[in-house]
Amino acid sequence: MQNNTIRKNVPPGTHVMIVKKEDQRTGKLTEGIVKNILTNSAVHLRGIKVRLEDGTVGRVQEICED
Repeated sequence: MQNNTIRKNVPPGTHVMIVKKEDQRTGKLTEGIVKNILTNSAVHLRGIKVRLEDGTVGRVQEICED
């Protein structure tokens, strides 16, 4: 199982790459810092849904190593 599909691996303050709903077809990623987690379940196969500090909402595709 990938790290981005497990809720506990994406705490607030994590540097991530997300895909917004409107970018799912193209796969364009948006970079940012997690403000809060919107997915309630512990695991989500398409990625944990988060809100970034700038207000952007999307599913985590990658967790960036700082």
